Amino acid sequence: MKSILVIGMGLFGRHIAYQLQKLGNDVMIIDNNPDIINELAPDFTDANICDATNEIMLRSLGVKNFDICFVAIGGNNFQANMEVTASLKELGAPFVVSKACSERQEKLLKKIGADEVLYPEKQFAEKIAVRYNADNVFDFIELTDEYSIFEIPILPAWVGKTLGEINVRRKYKINVIATKSGDKIKPSPGAEYEFTEGDHIIVIGKSNDVFKLASRA
Repeated sequence: MKSILVIGMGLFGRHIAYQLQKLGNDVMIIDNNPDIINELAPDFTDANICDATNEIMLRSLGVKNFDICFVAIGGNNFQANMEVTASLKELGAPFVVSKACSERQEKLLKKIGADEVLYPEKQFAEKIAVRYNADNVFDFIELTDEYSIFEIPILPAWVGKTLGEINVRRKYKINVIATKSGDKIKPSPGAEYEFTEGDHIIVIGKSNDVFKLASRA
């Protein structure tokens, strides 16, 4: 369990806070709008009306004690986003994640000390573009500029054959890290795993190698 501070309860901030709490973390939320905090307070054990641009108020939250601080202030108030990000680092927050709404904002937030910058629209668009660029790519997680994780269907010819018989790594230059049959996922399948109709594989590899395989499915 981690201790999380989420600043700014717009749509993005709310989703982050709810999901992190759902995953079992201790989440504090703050916003300068009392109506928003009053609305959300029943769902969170720690909800505070606070102007995070006020360094004294921010200091009173004990930001050093949070494992992660998210700055999710709305894109129409980027100045506040920058001020809060800088203040958190100055006050000793160990890890600050800030939200950007443009590439310029992303660069500026990194320059003033954000440990990580989220640009949701760009990141979501990149993921969707990859998914629909190639047939039969069901999910995609970028790891580096070169390698990613993909969910793709198996080739029809694989049905009834084992992972060892197909030798995916040698033949297709990808590594199978899990198999998926319906809603059931089997991590690290052994060479004896036998494919059935409708199976998907979760693989790690270079995009071009995975696209070539997926296009044949």
